Amino acid sequence: MTAPPTAPRRGTAPYPAHTHPRTGKTAGSWKEASALARLGAPMAATQFFIMAMGFMDTAMAGHYASAHLAGVAVGGNVLWPVYLLFMGCTMSVTPIAAQLVGGGRVQQVGAVVRQALVVAAVASALGTLVLLNAQPLFALFSIDPEAADIGNRYLRAAAVGVPAGLCYVVLRYASEGVGRTVGPMVIAGLALLLNAGLNYAFIYGKFGAPELGGEGCGWATAAVMWFELAAILVLSRFRYFRETGLWRRAPRRGRTFAGLDFREIGRILRIGVPIGLTSFVGMGLFALVGFLVGSLGVIPLAAHSIAMHLSWATFVLPMSLGAAAGIRIGFRVGAGDYAGAAAVGRVAFVISLCYAVLVSVALVQLRDGIAGIYSGDVAVTQLAAALILIIAVYQVFDDVQGTLAGALRGYKDTRAPMVYSIVGYWVFALPLGAALGFGWGRGWGVARRRD
Repeated sequence: MTAPPTAPRRGTAPYPAHTHPRTGKTAGSWKEASALARLGAPMAATQFFIMAMGFMDTAMAGHYASAHLAGVAVGGNVLWPVYLLFMGCTMSVTPIAAQLVGGGRVQQVGAVVRQALVVAAVASALGTLVLLNAQPLFALFSIDPEAADIGNRYLRAAAVGVPAGLCYVVLRYASEGVGRTVGPMVIAGLALLLNAGLNYAFIYGKFGAPELGGEGCGWATAAVMWFELAAILVLSRFRYFRETGLWRRAPRRGRTFAGLDFREIGRILRIGVPIGLTSFVGMGLFALVGFLVGSLGVIPLAAHSIAMHLSWATFVLPMSLGAAAGIRIGFRVGAGDYAGAAAVGRVAFVISLCYAVLVSVALVQLRDGIAGIYSGDVAVTQLAAALILIIAVYQVFDDVQGTLAGALRGYKDTRAPMVYSIVGYWVFALPLGAALGFGWGRGWGVARRRD
C-alpha cells in the first residue's frame, strides 16, 4: 500500500489539496470559491493585460485609419489562431505540474518543462513559417488590397517574436501549474505598459521611430514577446522555481538523445495537442468569419474586429476561472482526492454562470458607449453596437463551456473538449453562419440590417 503524499515543505508551493493535509476535512463551497479567487485572480489579471494589448492594437490602429484597423484585424486572424495552436500544445505543462505538486513530487516538474521547451522551439519554427507566407490566404478571401498589404506587413513583424513568445508561455504555465500566479501577472502588466509605448512610437512615428501604422503593432508585439521571455527567465531563478529542478542536469534514461526525453515529449503532446486544436478550431472559426466579413468591405471588417475583441475580453474571466479550477483539480487528483476535485468543478460552474448573466445584461445596456471607445467612425460604431447584441446572447453558453473545459484539464482530459469544439464550431456554427450571412435570399451580411 502506497503512503499518502506529504505536504510540501515551507517555501515551496502551498499545500494545494481540497482537504486539509492533517484532518482530511473537506472545505466548503465558500472556502473553495475563495481559494479559486486567490489562485485565479492573478491569472485573470494576466489575461486582461494580454487582452488590453490587443485592445490597444485595435484602438490605436483604428484611430490612425480604418484601413489600418482592418489590416491589423486580418493579420490577427492569422497570427492568433496559429499562435494559440502551438501555444496550446505546451499548455499540458500546467495540469502535469499541478498533479506532480499534488502528489508531493514538485522536484519532477523541471524535467517536464525542459522537454516542453523543446516542443516550443520546434513549434516556433513552424509557426514563423506560416506567418511569413500568409499572403495567399488574403488573396483567397478577396480581402481589400490595402488591408491585406498592411496585414501581411503586420504578420512579418510579429513573426520575429514568436520563438520568444512560445518559450515564455512554457515557463509561465510551469509557474501557474505549481500554484504561483502572481509573477506571470506582474510580467504581463509590465508588458502592457511596454506595448502601449511601443505602439504609440511605431504606429504614429514618435520618439524618433518610423511611422508604420498597423505594421507598427506587429513590431511592438514582437518586442513585447522578447521582453516577456527575458522577464520569466529572471523569475525562474526564484526559489520556488528552482525547487522544480528546472536548472538541474537530468540523468540520462531510456529513449533519450542529447537531453531529449521522447517519452515525456510524447506525454506533453498527447495532452497538449488536443488543447491546441481546441483553441485553434475556436479561434480559427472566428478568424475564418473575419475573412468572410472582410470580403464585405472595410467598415464591416472594422466593426466585426471590435465586436470579436470585446467577445474575447469578456471571455477572459471564465477562461481564467477554468484555468484556476484545472490547477486545483490537478492538485486534488495528484493527491488522490477525487471528491474534492468534483467539488471544485461544481463551484467553478456556479461562479461562471452568474458572471455570464451579469455580463450579458451589461453588454445590452452599454453597447453604444463601448463601441465608441474603439473607433470615432460613426458607421463603424453603429454596426459594432448591433454586433455586441449578438455577443450578449451567446455569453452564457460560451462562458460556462470555457470554464468547464479548463476544469477538465485538471484531470488531463483534453480530448472531449476538442471533439465538442470541432463539432460545435465547424459542423454546426460555420454552415449556419454562412447561410445567414451570405445565403437565404440576399443574406444578412455581418449583422441583420436595421430599417
